[in-house]
Order: sequence, then C-alpha cells, then structure tokens
Amino acid sequence: MHIEERDGVLVITIDRPKVRNAINGATARALVDAFDQLDARDDLMVGVLTGTGGTFSAGMDLKAYAAGDTPVIPGRGFAGLTRTHLHTPLIAAVEGWALGGGTEMALACDLIVAAEDATFGLTEVTFGLVPPEGGIVRLPERIPRNIAVEILLTGDPLSAERAHQLGLVNHLTPPGETLTKAVEVAHRIARNAPLSIAAVKRAVNERTAYGDQDAFRQQDQLVAPVLASHDAQEGAHAFAEKRPPRWEGR
Repeated sequence: MHIEERDGVLVITIDRPKVRNAINGATARALVDAFDQLDARDDLMVGVLTGTGGTFSAGMDLKAYAAGDTPVIPGRGFAGLTRTHLHTPLIAAVEGWALGGGTEMALACDLIVAAEDATFGLTEVTFGLVPPEGGIVRLPERIPRNIAVEILLTGDPLSAERAHQLGLVNHLTPPGETLTKAVEVAHRIARNAPLSIAAVKRAVNERTAYGDQDAFRQQDQLVAPVLASHDAQEGAHAFAEKRPPRWEGR
C-alpha cells in the first residue's frame, strides 16, 4: 500500500495486484495508519481510495483468512474502514472488480467513481459467509431494497453501469481514468470551507437515531453464528483448495 498527497487530497492505493488487492491483516493495519493520517491533518481535506493493477479490491484474502489471518480490525471493521468514523470525506475510485469486502469498502466511502467496465459484488453467500461489514447495512440504503436483497442472496455481480443507474455510483469513466476523476471531484470538495464540509458529512452520517452503529449491533447478533459456523470455514478452505464447497448447514 502507498499514499500520495495531491494539493490537500490524500490518495491511498492498495498495492497487492497479484491477489487482486485482496486485504490481509498487514494491509488492513497499513490502511488504518493512512486513514488516521487523513483525519489527523488539517491540510488534508479529502481522501481517495483506489487499487493498483486495474482492480479495486477482491475483498478478504481468503487464503490468509483460512490460515487464521483476519483483515478485520477491532473497532475499525474490515480493512480498518467499514466501521470507522472518518471525519474527512473519502472517495472510492473503482477499477475492475470490487468484490465482497471490496464492495463494502466502497460503500463505506462517501462517493464512488467507477470505470465503465467495473463490477461490484457481494459474493459471501457462495462461500458460506455473509457480508457483515456494510453490505447488509448499507447496500439497501443506497439502492432499491428489493434489488439489494437479490444481490445479497444470490451473490450475483452488479455492473458499474447498472450501479450508476441505481445511484450507487456518482460518476462513470472510461477504464483507467477513475483516479483522475476522483481527484478532480476531491479538489472541488477541498476548495470549500472545512467547517462546512465537516458539518455536512456529520449531519448525513447521523441522519437518524438508528444509525450505522445501531444497525451493525443488530446485524452482528444475527450473523455471528454464521461467521463461526463450519460452513464458513468450509467456504474459505474450498476457495483455497480450488474445489466446490460442501455445505453442511452447520
């Protein structure tokens, strides 16, 4: 992972192209450091999160997970982002695939810029898991509920074009141009008054008494048994061993 400052904008780039920028524990901890820097410095007005190699992120590194390495940071969520209260606006620049936790990272951002050929997907059900880091909580808020439920239950992909039509994606770009567009939008935000930016983000995030943290608490009671199940381990091992999973419903 590496970071770059561009006139008040911090570009955070996941750099694991050989595994399609899948997130392991070390990457998650590095992202926490980057997000903390983004929030701690008054001269950084907006962040942009992206990935190298034409891919945003394939989500959880399942091989690392099968070996006991988790990318979920206590109190901070997946990749140190999905349950973090960032005060600074964050834009996702999505090229290629944003799968599982990759989609949940994008959902945790305030805006999404995506390439025309990008694809989102919450595929956890196909591995005996559920998307507990924002997929269940945030996707039904961003797109029509029935469409969100179909995506969550089938694990079917969502094209960037369709996501744009549904309002999930702010801007579509030709492939390879998402970072340029995201930084352009970031600079349009960064030229505005810092207190105004902070107030808008806080008001939107605290939009109801039943906010994200309440939703996560209710969700966790439901999904904890699934994540601790035999089938959850089976899904990860099946992926690592390149074989179909053998579900047992326990």
